[in-house]
Amino acid sequence: MAPPVERALLEEAIELATEAGRLTLDWFGSSRLAVERKSDGTPVTAADRAAERFLREQLAERHPDDGILGEEEGASAGTSGRRWIIDPIDGTKAFTRSVPLFSNLLALEDEHGPAVGVINLPALGETVAAGRGLGCWCNGEPAHVSDRSQPTSACLTTSGFSHWEDDALLSVKHAGFSLRTWGDAYGYALVATGRVDVMIDPVVAYWDVAPMLVILSEAGGHFTDWKGRVTADGGNGVATNGVLHDEVLRLLNAGD
Repeated sequence: MAPPVERALLEEAIELATEAGRLTLDWFGSSRLAVERKSDGTPVTAADRAAERFLREQLAERHPDDGILGEEEGASAGTSGRRWIIDPIDGTKAFTRSVPLFSNLLALEDEHGPAVGVINLPALGETVAAGRGLGCWCNGEPAHVSDRSQPTSACLTTSGFSHWEDDALLSVKHAGFSLRTWGDAYGYALVATGRVDVMIDPVVAYWDVAPMLVILSEAGGHFTDWKGRVTADGGNGVATNGVLHDEVLRLLNAGD
């Protein structure tokens, strides 16, 4: 068993993600927000860049020996055996359309694996965070997944349906799940707090889901890729209350 992470690191990560979120709100809903396209076609704004720059500067000052991986500025090597992962705005498409379901993500890995994960939802005033061995918390209150065990009584959410293979989508639909699109990291926050039972992403990057490994585990649930591997590097993601996980994986891979 990996040892619990220091509580101070969890509290620090929450503090930093929350402050980064305040920065992004300066642009949220503003007519002066300009949207650019990166080389992969995904959107980026000044808010994304400012939030990541803030987090990098703070982490470099507080933990100069730690590595950093961020969506906008790439990787910086460290020597401590720890690495911070930054997604300054997860759900940039929502952000640019003034939809308040975007988030700021921050995760920490150490020599034992996933250590800290934070989903900060600044426009909603909500933060879901967890530290290894310390539990999962939503605005300071304990958070836990649901106990629903039947698809017909469960809610499955996703970031969107355009990237789904038809067989996978029809499989979960015919199983009886109630389907919604409360997506991006907000969907994972909903699973961790028991409001939704399953969150599925057909396409993700590492920084999109790095916090979910510890958040879902500490909330009593499960996070894997579509093949059932406990990793943020699988290119897709499945978060469940644990009870439904094997069934959801079976449905997603029914056409293989």
